[in-house]
Formats: sequence, structure tokens, C-alpha cells
Amino acid sequence: MVSRRAQATQIAARLAGQLQHAWNDWLSAERDRLALWLPVALAAGILLWFALPWAAWRAAAALGLLAVLAGSAISGLRPLALAAGFALAGMAAVEARVAGTAHAVLAERVVATFDAQVAAVEPLAGGGQRLVLAAVDGALPGGVARARLTLRGAAAPVPVGARVRVRGLLSPPAGAAVPGGLDLARRAWFDGIGATGVVLGPVTLLALPPPGPRLWLDGVRARLQAMIVARVPGEAGAMAAAFVTGQQRAIPMPATQAMRDSGLAHLLSISGLHIAVVVGGVALLARMLLALWPWLALRVPVPTIALGIGALAGVAYTLLAGAQVPTVRSAIAASIVVLGMMLGRQAISLRLLGAAALAILLVRPEVLLGASFQLSFAAVIGIVALYESNLGRWLAAAREDEPWWRALVRGAAALLASGLVAELALSGIGLYHFGRGGLYGIGANLIAIPFTSFVVLPSLMLALFAEALGLGLLWPLAGWAMQQLINLADFTAALPGAVITGVVPAPAFALGAAGGLWLALWQTRMRWWGLVPIVAAVLIARTAPLPDMLVSGDGRHMALRMSDGRLAHSRERVGDYLLSIWSESIGADADAALWLGQTGVARCSPDSCMVDIVRGLRRWRVLATTSAALIPRETMAPACAAADIVVSDRRLPIWCQPRWLKLDRAGLGATGAVAIRLSAGEVVTARDAVGDRAWQAGRRPPDQAF
Repeated sequence: MVSRRAQATQIAARLAGQLQHAWNDWLSAERDRLALWLPVALAAGILLWFALPWAAWRAAAALGLLAVLAGSAISGLRPLALAAGFALAGMAAVEARVAGTAHAVLAERVVATFDAQVAAVEPLAGGGQRLVLAAVDGALPGGVARARLTLRGAAAPVPVGARVRVRGLLSPPAGAAVPGGLDLARRAWFDGIGATGVVLGPVTLLALPPPGPRLWLDGVRARLQAMIVARVPGEAGAMAAAFVTGQQRAIPMPATQAMRDSGLAHLLSISGLHIAVVVGGVALLARMLLALWPWLALRVPVPTIALGIGALAGVAYTLLAGAQVPTVRSAIAASIVVLGMMLGRQAISLRLLGAAALAILLVRPEVLLGASFQLSFAAVIGIVALYESNLGRWLAAAREDEPWWRALVRGAAALLASGLVAELALSGIGLYHFGRGGLYGIGANLIAIPFTSFVVLPSLMLALFAEALGLGLLWPLAGWAMQQLINLADFTAALPGAVITGVVPAPAFALGAAGGLWLALWQTRMRWWGLVPIVAAVLIARTAPLPDMLVSGDGRHMALRMSDGRLAHSRERVGDYLLSIWSESIGADADAALWLGQTGVARCSPDSCMVDIVRGLRRWRVLATTSAALIPRETMAPACAAADIVVSDRRLPIWCQPRWLKLDRAGLGATGAVAIRLSAGEVVTARDAVGDRAWQAGRRPPDQAF
């Protein structure tokens, strides 16, 4: 008689064998899709590097991946070994990129006059310009090689490549405005910027630009920008210029916000749609012109030559637009598509997108953290995955004997399905990066994408072609088309309930992205398990605690989340950028923010604000200074002692001792921006996520934050 232990052993062995058999069957069915996960593994390694703030932690993670790689290789688990190897390559790519962009960063604020060469010029909304200045004959103040300064006012455009003399107020690049938010210092590091600031007074031109292909291209871009804005006035002109040159900062903020709230912001970024129209339009025009010469048409493959001309036009457009990430991705994809069409192969696939992602991430791994990369790839991956599925193949299948009405219905269903998939892929990314999204984006895109493809972009191309011939007659048509696109965005954004707001924590975003990739990259029924992390991400986002109090990195500004969800700030005047970032971090509407003195619960004077708020079972008292005036000790000392938290942009004396936290210039200089959850007694600082990164000066270990 067999013992119970032997029976249990037999059952366990049978189950293990069945699981092994099922595992092998699944891997065999998905064999062609395994390679699609290699770019994902590379991206995971990049994210791991940026998620670990301290070098010792990153080294431990790399050793762990190396152990997985060795163990998997020895055990014959080749897919796992490849994944670990690509993740290691992702971490190595970031290390190499950080080392390759090493440069000096300004240590403290300084006012100086210096000579420099203008490396780039970007117009701003309202008539200003943003200048990138490069060092000549040495270095800029503080030893930095490049600085980015804002030139305010309607001054004449500064020529790219010119040598100028500037008096400016320079500061170290700002870090994150809220803990875990966009780190501007990180972006500046990878852009080679060591200081930021504003120009004080006029810019003196010392020498005209020297000859050179790079400067020539930058100059062409600047002249095109100025010409289009001059030909098409208003917000339509600024947006038309963005479609050509990729420079979006000249677009007025209301128009940009309307495009975001309507789900049309992706049209502002030169990517797949723009490249496809340019490549396709130029290829079609080239084919028609070449076919007019019968001798040539009978002797050479005209369609192939036309496709090559279209691809070259796409590359030229990419360079003209500044070779930004979505444009480069689209240009690579378009070139591979054209090559595939020439060879008679499938034009576009997930493998193609994976190759484009690998090419970009190996060279510029930091772009993975940006909304531009994520939005452009997510939409295309979703749509391509749709058309590689059974539903997509049915939607795309055309039969010769199919009635016209059925073909029309199928085409409309395909358009609707594509819009729905793209909107679902983009909505979470928009909420994570911008704290808001458009509810009616699907409907708006069903109109905007065909209109942009067949009216807006062709009218711009024709207007530019006519301008090259000395004719400016078509710019009114291009301006009208662009204005209709803006009107559609304004109409959609103004609809009731058009904007949804929310806060998506990083763990929830990572889970949602993993679930979306699982759905898109596999092809068997196992793909539907991707819904589990997506549902978990939604639950985490819905239940994530929000900060009760936010403090800027310099201590100048403080804000509280009121009981009705609105944001209340300590000073009457707050910059639009900071107000927007703060509102996004708590899921509030920036337009509804108000001064603490207007809430009725704070006692504010010209020099300070004191407010009592209740969180949990306790009442908290917060004191914030709001001016540069010195408050007498006999007034300030008792106020400090009665407060739980004191916030100030100055170094407070030692006798100012609140009951819990003193957030003054000295403490915030080591921590950066601060977010506080009062009910949990939790303090999160911007430096917690920065650690010992090269772009952060004046660091302290996390245990010495306060």
C-alpha cells in the first residue's frame, strides 16, 4: 500500500510535469514574440538605474542582474539570461551617457557679464526668446560650458551662431518642484546645460555667425520660425511654426492647454503622423513627376526611386525639426518601412518598433523618462498590436466582392477601434505626467487626425513650396486650416466634463505600463493576464494618499491642500509653472487655487501667514514668512514656539524652534522641495529621489536631511 507521503510526492511530480509541459507549450507558441521583450528589458534596466538614488544601490542591482544572467545561462534558461543581459546593458547605457555628458554645474547664483556664442534660439509665447549660450575663449561664469537664459520682451531675434556679450543673472538648474516630479536639473544635465537664468539688459552683438553646417541648419530653423509667425499671425502662426520646426514654446499657454485637454497634444509633437504625410506626399509627388518622363519611366523602377526620395525628405524634415525623440523614432520607422516596401516585406510591425526603441535608448537612455517618448511609442504599439490581432486582421481585411457599405462600416469601425486603443494607451501617461487628461479625445482625434493629414500638413507643405518660389499666396489657407484645428481643440476642451484630473503614483504607472505591454506583445490567451496589473494600477492610483502640504525648494512658497481639495498658497503671487506642478501633484485645478488669506482660516499679514488645519485627530499650526522684512524677535519667537511647522526663505535664527519642523533656507538647501502628509507624519524631500547623481550639487545623505 502506497503511503500518503508517496502519493503526495507523485501528485506533486505530476503537477510539476504538467506545469512544465504547459510552460514549454506557451513558450513555443510565443517563440516569435520573445524578441519583442528585449527592448523592454533594456528599458527596465534604464528605469532601475534612475529609480535607485545611490551608487551603492545601483552597484548591488547590477551584481544581482549579473548573478541572474550567469545562473540562467548555466541552467539553460536562455530567455531569462537575455533579459538580464539587456537590463544590464540598460544600466550601462545610462552610466555611459552620464559620463559622456559630464560638465560643470554652477554652484550658486551669480550676476555677471560675459561673452558667449549663441548655440540655439527658441521663441517664447509673448515675444521673448530662450537662448542657449556656449562658452568661447574659456568658460562661462562658474566654469560652465553652456547656459540657458531667457530674454524677455519683444527684442529682435538673436542670430544662431553669433558671438554676443550678455549681462545675466545665472543660477544652478532647478531641481524637482515637488518630490518625485520632473527633475529640471536632470534634464539640463543631459542637455549639457550648467546654468539657467535671465538676461539683464540688451544683448550686444559682437560678431556674426561663422559658416558651418550645424549653425546653418539652426539658422534655417530660426528663420523659418520667424517667417511663418510673420506670415500667419496669432496662435495659429505659432502652432504652424511648431509643425514645421518643432519649437512649441511660442504657442500661447491657453492653446497648448486646450490641445492637452482635448486629447490632441500629440499633434504638436512632430512624430509618426507628420513624418508619414511628408514621406508619403513627397514620394507621391516624385512618382507623378518622374512618370511624366516616358524614357525614364520605361527604364528605371520609378516607384522605388520615389520611395527613396520620400525617405530622404523625411530625414531632412527630422533634421530641420531639431531631431527630437519622437521625430527620430518616426524617421527610423519610416526608413525601415520604405526599405520593407522596396523589398516587398511587411511594412510595419512590433519588431520594427522594438528596433527603433533599441536604437534610441542605447544612444539617449534618459528619454525613456519623458512624456514625449512614452506617448509616441505607446500609441503606435497599441495600434500595431491591434492590427496584429484577430480583430485587427478582420478590420484590415479587404475583399473584392465586399459590398461598398460593408467596406465603409468596416473602415469606420477600424478608425474607431484605432482611436479607442490609442486613447487608452495615452490616457494613463497623460495623467501621470500632467495630472489631467481629455475625456473626449477619441471623438476629437477621429476628426483631427484626418483633417491634419489631408488639410493642415498639405497646406503647410504647399505654402512652404510657394514661399520658396517667391509666392506667399497660400499662407492664409495654411493659417485657416491651423485655426480650425485650434477651434476644434477649444470646443472639445470646453465641453462639460471634458477634463479629468488625478494623481498617478510611480508604482501605479509602472504596473499599468507593464500590464499594457503584456497585453500588446503576447498573442495567446495569456495576454489577458495583463489586465491584472492594470486593474491593480487603477486601485493604487485611486487609493494613493495625497500630500497635505507642499514647500518649494527655496522656502519662498508654501501651499496647503484644503478640505475641499483646492490648493491654497502662502503668497499672493505664485508663478504659473509652480502653481501648475503643485496642482497636478494633488489632483487639483490650478485655476481654482487661491491665496491663504482668502480662505478665511488663515491669519495673514504682509510679512507672514499662520494657519491651523485639522488632519486625522490632530490640529496642526503652520507659520510661513511671506516677505523679506525682518520680524521682531518678540513677535517671531512666540509664533515659532506655537507652530508645528515654520517655513521661510531665509535662514531662521536658532531661537526659532517650532514643535516639529523648521523648513528654512539652510534646511531646504540640503533637501530641496518638500511634501508632507500630516496625518501620517511623513516628510518626503526631492533629494530622496536624487541621491548622489552627478547633476545634484550640495548633497547630504538621506539620514541627514533635517
